[in-house]
This record gives sequence, structure tokens and C-alpha cells, in this order.
Amino acid sequence: MEALQIIKIGGNSMDDTEQLNNFLRDFSSLKEKKILVHGGGKLATEMGVILGISSQMVNGRRVTDEATLKIAVMVYAGYVNKMIVSRLQAEGCNAVGLSGADGNIIKSRKRQKGEIDFGFVGDIDYEAIQTELLEDLMGKGYVPIICAITHDKKGQLLNTNADTVVTKLAIALAKKFDTKLTYCFDKKGVLTEVADDTTIISKLNHSEYLHLLSNESISKGMIPKLENAFEALEQGIKSIKICHTENILKKDSLLIGTQII
Repeated sequence: MEALQIIKIGGNSMDDTEQLNNFLRDFSSLKEKKILVHGGGKLATEMGVILGISSQMVNGRRVTDEATLKIAVMVYAGYVNKMIVSRLQAEGCNAVGLSGADGNIIKSRKRQKGEIDFGFVGDIDYEAIQTELLEDLMGKGYVPIICAITHDKKGQLLNTNADTVVTKLAIALAKKFDTKLTYCFDKKGVLTEVADDTTIISKLNHSEYLHLLSNESISKGMIPKLENAFEALEQGIKSIKICHTENILKKDSLLIGTQII
């Protein structure tokens, strides 16, 4: 099968202009077919502060009321998505910016209320991923850049965790491509001490993850990423890495980032 790199960028890397530009330069130089999924960094939270709308996070996931959804759509599907596309065009990478609603790529369902009401947050089923448009674009030399906004095909946009989006896309595309999945952010990988890059775990399996989770050795923001990474592994994706944005070109070294095994 043809190789495909599907990469997610998020965290503070989205807010550091130099770091983001370096990442996009490296991304543009990848020779395989490729897709980039992105979050929004701190901009959505900052916009909420300006507009007097508070932001609530639970276990690394954003609670999205109606006002927050409008901000998320404006920031993720609007400014951030088109900013990334324009910077990639400057690097000679012919990028196309998309949301999950475009071409019905990602249909989601509004998360049901439980102990926590996450509001207008989308959950994704495997069957709800439509890859035809992405395959067509990549076949014609375009590079899809996808934000974490999905839809329910009933006219409702939904804010969706970007780690979940990239994972479900990778699983769906793995049916037709030799897919490599990479989660990029501003840390070297999975750390046992968040403030100390020397505590990186080079390889992580599920039982070790559960042990670290029970000891509260993993930051809350890392939990959705790892849950998704192990889901991808369970669904047959063999190459899964969590690393710093500066290391996407160093994909052959097991010492760069955390390999999910």
C-alpha cells in the first residue's frame, strides 16, 4: 500500500510562531502523501476572555456551550485553518483547508449528557468517516488541512477533540494506505514529570499507561491523546508516535518521542 503520514499538531506549539513555522516547513518537506489535523492552541480561550465567555476544561477536554461553539468554529475552522494553509502555500505545499462538514468528511453525534454535560461536543464512529474527498485531493497533489470541527448532518456543527479526529481519520485511511500516525505538540513525548524533558518514556504500552494513570503521573491534557493512540494501535495502526513538533522528520529513530507499542 502507498504510504501516508497523518499528523496532528496542538498544544503550545500552535501559539509559538517560530515553532509553528519550523514545523510547517518540515511538514511541507515530507515526501509521502500527508494530512495535517490541528487544534486551536490558546486562541479560542483568549477570544473567550475578550468576549467575556469563560472556558471550562475537564480531563483535557473542552466543555462547549453555544457561545463557546461559535468561538471554536471561528477560530479553528476560520483563522487558524486558513493561517496554516497560507503558510504552507508559502513553503510550496499546495494545502486545502477543511472542516469535518466539508464533503461530509466527518459526521459526528452530539455527546450524550452524563455526569458532565460537555455541550456541543461531537463523538465520532468509524463508519462516519468519508475518505473519498481526501483520497481525491491527495491523488491530485493537494494536502488536506483539517480542523477539529465536525457536523451531525442535521445542520449542527460540533466541537470535537483534535486527537480523536486524527485518530479516527487514521483508522479509516489505514484501509487503503500504509498509515503512520503522529501526535505533535510542545513536549518531547510522554513525560513522567511534565516540567522535565529528561523524563521522557521512549516506548509505552497499555499496561504501563494504566499504571502511570493510577499514579497520576500523566497530565490531564495527555490523557485524551494516549487514549486515542492506544485505540489506533488496537485498530491495527503499527506506527504511532507522540513527539515534539521539531522531530517529525526524525521518524526513523525510536529515541525521538514516545512510541506507542
